[in-house]
Amino acid sequence: MAQGKTGSARPGSARAGAVALLNAVLGEGRLLAQALDEPGFAGLSPADRARAQRLATETLRAIEPADKVLKPLLRKAPPLPVLNILRLAVVELAGGAAPHGVVNEAVGLARSSRKTGHLSGLVNAVLRQLPEELALTPVQKMPRWLRQPLVHAYGREIVTAIEAVQAMAPPLDLTLRTGAEPPEGEALPTGSLRLADRAQVSTLPGYEAGGWWVQDAAAALAVPLLGKVQGLRVLDLCAAPGGKTLQLAAAGAQVTALDISGPRMTRVQENLGRTGLAADCVVADALQWAPATPFDAIVLDAPCSATGTIRRHPDLPFVKDGSEIAGLVELQAKLLDRALGWLRPGGRLVYCTCSLLPEEGEAQLAAALARNPGLRVIAPTVQGLDPAWITSEGGLRLRPDHWAEKGGMDGFFMACLQVG
Repeated sequence: MAQGKTGSARPGSARAGAVALLNAVLGEGRLLAQALDEPGFAGLSPADRARAQRLATETLRAIEPADKVLKPLLRKAPPLPVLNILRLAVVELAGGAAPHGVVNEAVGLARSSRKTGHLSGLVNAVLRQLPEELALTPVQKMPRWLRQPLVHAYGREIVTAIEAVQAMAPPLDLTLRTGAEPPEGEALPTGSLRLADRAQVSTLPGYEAGGWWVQDAAAALAVPLLGKVQGLRVLDLCAAPGGKTLQLAAAGAQVTALDISGPRMTRVQENLGRTGLAADCVVADALQWAPATPFDAIVLDAPCSATGTIRRHPDLPFVKDGSEIAGLVELQAKLLDRALGWLRPGGRLVYCTCSLLPEEGEAQLAAALARNPGLRVIAPTVQGLDPAWITSEGGLRLRPDHWAEKGGMDGFFMACLQVG
């Protein structure tokens, strides 16, 4: 690799921010979203903040292959902050970044801290030994606690295909309002618009006019499962960040959006304001709250392991260990039974989770049907669905490797249920 001059890195630079994020995730077990809310990131410009997050997520998608590149060049593993500086540099170099800038700032980042300054020479020496052409292979595997049950559920070949999609930066999907002027993109079979380039959302055509909102193509399928909702009273349960609320309101439903988190509900209200759509927003615990009158339809996007969203949130495998899943499964069942009791006779409920684990999807559906003899599944008839995605009980199993050639999709399970 061409040699670069050693130098200094601005403490408030995007690369410094990326290393701080990596330290928070890999050293402290914190989610990226939590670390980004720290005061230390308030000093970054919006552009540097976005770049720091992008660099950190790119590195988290390639920790395993980056470590494979570094291992022959290190006698022993350096302290985590130094290792993260090296990992970031390897990922940037493999992505085609200019060696001079990467090496220069990596050395500067090590030098800028009293805890790592004495290892700045090691950073310089290691990075100068890297080959000109770097290939980060093989793709990163999911941790054992997640990979093992997924192999059991889907088979090793499918899990490998899922991991290949998770290793790539996901495209940006938009849900469009009827008659809206969309940005340029690819129209997906199910109606979402996919953008190849992840530009700053607020700068895209039609943003200010409220003609669309960001929503993964998989997540956008839950509301259509209900069928026509115009004029119906519909509850969006666990509503934040609000994509489904916007879909329901745009389709003409009288929407109540409920979420336990006040700050997350604020985001829902902001999106409603931008799009000019209306919903009754309620901040409450669904296990304590109850409606005055039954609803015609309900969408329950239940709290879950979020294992279907690793392509967007590569920090999840490093922060979670699967110990929370049993509690989530119990909560999902409680919410589902409670919500079913809020439906009028003949009303419909869509249950969904952004999880790849069957116990949060297919098993929940089977258990709900067993507990409620009058409950039945309404088979999905949404446009553009591959029939292979429909389960034997009539649910919808979506995986990241679906549409892999187009960039994949988030993993979801969803099913539409109708009461007696």
